[in-house]
Amino acid sequence: MATLTCPGCAAAVSHDDLICFTCGTNLPRRGPVEEEVTPPTVMQETLRRDAGTAPGAPATCPSCGSAVADRSLTSCPSCGTTLVTPSGPISPVVLRLSFPAGNVDVPAGTSLVLGRDPGESLVAAAFADYENVSRKHATITVSDTGEATIRDEHSTNGTFVNDDRVLPGTDVRITDGDRVRLAADTTAEVSLPGRQGFRSNGHRGPA
Repeated sequence: MATLTCPGCAAAVSHDDLICFTCGTNLPRRGPVEEEVTPPTVMQETLRRDAGTAPGAPATCPSCGSAVADRSLTSCPSCGTTLVTPSGPISPVVLRLSFPAGNVDVPAGTSLVLGRDPGESLVAAAFADYENVSRKHATITVSDTGEATIRDEHSTNGTFVNDDRVLPGTDVRITDGDRVRLAADTTAEVSLPGRQGFRSNGHRGPA
């Protein structure tokens, strides 16, 4: 059976594991193994592209980890997650959200869903104790050049950036030092190295 790796830390995991026992990341549900070669993790794919891998190499879905051979696709054929299409050199920037339950890291060129549903979010464990956070609450996207946005996924209790409410379905830029809040009290400090001078031009809804 092919060796599987955690999408959060790249540690080896079993096909039947639900969480990574190294870093605690919720593992995506997988069907029967059909290939001997496991699709690369998000971090492995980012490092591979940084090292100059051939343009034809398959991308990886940031949500389910499936290989996406056609880079022109805008959504994952396995789970339907919106994909970030590479448009230039991949930035080494990694956005970090420091939540009370732990840090959530999002490498450049990827997206990550925040929420309590392990079937939707790879970091659902971070919100397990916050019932006011929706099952699929918001999506963080970091572009290839290191610019970050957050989109509220029509959550019940709202998503906020520096206390300004994000309009559902609208991408809002976030930068180093911003505060992101899910619902009433789940707040994270944004760390985005190298983007301190980039300020938002997005329109934020009323608080």
